[in-house]
Amino acid sequence: MSEPRAEESHTLSADDLRTLFLFERLTPEQLEWVAAQGTVEAFRQGTAVFREGEPATCFYVLLTGTLRMTRAVRGDELEINTTDQRGVYCGATQFFLSDREEDQRYAASVYSVTDTTFFLLPAETFAERFRDWFPMPAHLLEGMFIGTRNTQLVVGQRERLLALGALSAGLTHELNNPAAAAVRATASLRERVAGMRHKLALLAQKDIEPGLLEQLIDVQERLVKRVADAPKLTALQIADREDELTDWLDEHGVADGWDLAPIFVPAGIEVTDLDEVGAAVGEDFLNAALRWLGYALETETLMGEIEDATGRISKLLGAAKQYSQMDRAPYQWIDVHEGLDSTLLMLSGKIGPGVRLVRDYDRTLPAVPAYAGELNQVWTNLIDNAVAAMGGTGTLTVTTRAADDRLMVEIRDSGPGIPPENRQRIFEPFFTTKPVGDGTGLGLDISWRIVVNRHHGDLRVESEPGDTRFQVLLPLNEREPLNERGPERT
Repeated sequence: MSEPRAEESHTLSADDLRTLFLFERLTPEQLEWVAAQGTVEAFRQGTAVFREGEPATCFYVLLTGTLRMTRAVRGDELEINTTDQRGVYCGATQFFLSDREEDQRYAASVYSVTDTTFFLLPAETFAERFRDWFPMPAHLLEGMFIGTRNTQLVVGQRERLLALGALSAGLTHELNNPAAAAVRATASLRERVAGMRHKLALLAQKDIEPGLLEQLIDVQERLVKRVADAPKLTALQIADREDELTDWLDEHGVADGWDLAPIFVPAGIEVTDLDEVGAAVGEDFLNAALRWLGYALETETLMGEIEDATGRISKLLGAAKQYSQMDRAPYQWIDVHEGLDSTLLMLSGKIGPGVRLVRDYDRTLPAVPAYAGELNQVWTNLIDNAVAAMGGTGTLTVTTRAADDRLMVEIRDSGPGIPPENRQRIFEPFFTTKPVGDGTGLGLDISWRIVVNRHHGDLRVESEPGDTRFQVLLPLNEREPLNERGPERT
């Protein structure tokens, strides 16, 4: 139940009621009725006005002080809003429903940040008179509430499934490439290892002296270790090196030397290295020794490819874990670059080869207090919209920088821009500039609520043809009470 009040309740006059925007247009008779039915009650700082899940018996209007509204989500109490605007209302805001059930519950909890006073109206009594006074608005409100609730439920579920499907498809696509590379490299590695065994058997059959074999192994180990550090060559340099090695191999009677040269050159093997092998084993064993060395070099290269492929898979899975924020606290100090990078990686399949991605990060920026998983949803919405606006071709620029006492993340695209008449509406629920069936208009609305309401930040848009920028500004310090510009509802 609610906490003890700071003082006894009393009433509010009709004249005082008229100063509240909710009641300013009522007739004198209506004002007298509301004044007679309602009471003014005070709550001490830090106490609960009402709690989520309690029976919704009263409609509350803030007169003085600051309130804080929260919702319980998966065991955590998450702040929805904090405001000190006189006249904002909360509590039993669904009183107008004609089929109002007796066990209707408060949808959120409200606490007094400072000492507060509220004007309270009994919900059931107010509902009967409200429907008598305003029958048509009551029906419209009820239809709008039920219709919007059902629409948001259905569309929201569909949006989440589509978003999950797109992310899963992108992740699967990105995982497929390194996985396929690892499979191909493993199959080739098996062949090369079999070839090494075969060439070693040939050397043994020719009765190579143990000392020569040991010397050959030493040379092989030195050359194999150089594979990872082999210099990158241009196409012309590769062709010249292959010609040099092929000529050396032909001069020394090595059959099919043209087949060995493309293996030796990427590994950094030069003519002087072949001279060293020849000096170590002699002409009789040179062909088998070089073939054995070729297999060893290919094996090292293939193992490097497998290591690179599995490393990419591990990186992708790490990005997916960071994106989903598994095993992490919902509210924490975060580096926004980690969330941006994981989101870009998750969406890389959707971004496509036609979009040039530019990361302009200020890595010196400090960590910010945030709900990391929710911010990842914001980055997803903004990046997805930017890519869609460019039609798969253009430049996507993700920038981070300091902006006074806040951190700014800017998502910029080179698309056609947003018309001026739409810029003021793009954050409205269900407003979309996409063709029917291509968008629901919920992405930017959700992003606005996450940034502004949840993080006490700001979400701005600047747009002209060829340059559209969405700017997210996040406080660098712990959140402070935020004054709202309009009425707050549960």
